Amino acid sequence: MSALPGVLLLGMENAISLTVLRELGEHGVPVHGVARNARSIAVASRHCRGWTLRPAGPIATWLPQMIARSGVGAVLAIAESDLVELAALPARVGDCHILAPRLDRLARVLDKRQTLEAAAEAGLLVPQTWQPMAGEDFAARVAAMRYPLVAKWANPQAILPVLETAGLEWRKTDYLHGPDDLRALLERFAPIGRWPLIQQYCGGVGLGQMLYMQDGRATLRFQHRRLHEWPPEGGVSTLCRAEPAASHAAQMALSEKLLQAIGWEGQAMVEYRHEPGSGRYWLMEVNGRFWGSQPLAWHCGAHFAWESYRRSVLGKGDAAPAPRDDLRARYMVPETKRLARILLNPDRIDDPHFRRRPLAELGGYLAAFFDPRSRYYVFSVRDPRPWLRDMGQIVRKAVRRES
Repeated sequence: MSALPGVLLLGMENAISLTVLRELGEHGVPVHGVARNARSIAVASRHCRGWTLRPAGPIATWLPQMIARSGVGAVLAIAESDLVELAALPARVGDCHILAPRLDRLARVLDKRQTLEAAAEAGLLVPQTWQPMAGEDFAARVAAMRYPLVAKWANPQAILPVLETAGLEWRKTDYLHGPDDLRALLERFAPIGRWPLIQQYCGGVGLGQMLYMQDGRATLRFQHRRLHEWPPEGGVSTLCRAEPAASHAAQMALSEKLLQAIGWEGQAMVEYRHEPGSGRYWLMEVNGRFWGSQPLAWHCGAHFAWESYRRSVLGKGDAAPAPRDDLRARYMVPETKRLARILLNPDRIDDPHFRRRPLAELGGYLAAFFDPRSRYYVFSVRDPRPWLRDMGQIVRKAVRRES
């Protein structure tokens, strides 16, 4: 049995939690999952020492008792909603470390307006941004914006229950191609008097810079470029590649400066749209949690969950090994959906700048299976059961739809 203190991992349902579980497990850390149901893919991993069905109610009402029963040394969470609840707890519950950012700092990155203000002060390039407020001259704003635009909620966790109560659909992003689209969006949310953040559309490619911060400095750095997303016009990363540490060095320094200004501790990803032609980096957001492309970092040896554990729980301060920068990672289910959209429904791609190259996309999709640099978000030769469970669930869903 491992001599290392165990970890309670809240959330076992997706590729991010599976990656955190695998990473800690391969370092010899016993991980006990807290899952919403028995079909969660991470529960099937060989690194899962056991799991508990998540109790009902707020985390504060059941977590202390679970910590006392299990004797774990740390708690980690994946979802932002869970991090918000953990952030309200003390940094330690008994001898157990709550590995979540403190509430004041988490609030600054969850609220995109505060993030953009801090970024501008730190010298980062931020897109033209407007937060509509009741009583403003909307007509003047509509005329002054530079199109196309992207609409996204400044604080998704706060607005979700409001939208649900009003029967309004939540969308991660809306693309607004001209004044008519913006007017329609403003009218859609007028009944609740709350509107998403309206932001200048920024071209280029997605660049994510990941840092682990301790005492105001980065102890681990990694970066990747988004090659494909679902939906195709922007969303979840479905194919990404590692970027060499020497690339984007000046921007990495600015990312660290931004996190220092926020007072951030722990892991975070600073996300940009990078225009290679102009050399500009437009800040999109800061993810103060484990991010969607976590599997690529793990495959490359940038172990952010282990960095958090070993520094906080074990008190180890030695330098982390330099990660690889020659791999790619694919999230196969949404990557396949992306290909299907491009081949079968290209008119549904709501982005005038998206390059429609169906034959090239199909060829690249097939060739990647034979690329020695390719790795996968869920599939792992060393740990195949989560992938088998994932495939089984996909088949069952397809059968139910047909029925």
